[in-house]
Amino acid sequence: MTFTNPTVTPVIDRPKSGFNDYAERLNGRAAMVGFVALVAFEWATGQAIVTWLGLR
Repeated sequence: MTFTNPTVTPVIDRPKSGFNDYAERLNGRAAMVGFVALVAFEWATGQAIVTWLGLR
């Protein structure tokens, strides 16, 4: 029995929704921007965000 190598490489479409590399990268960047904004807000006002929202 002889084995042959395939001559065509299949093209697999990546999903455009759900857990994929682009979505995870975008979510990570949004989280970093939100965290920096929260730290900047607390530094500028001198209050924690929960105090400013009236939750504490």
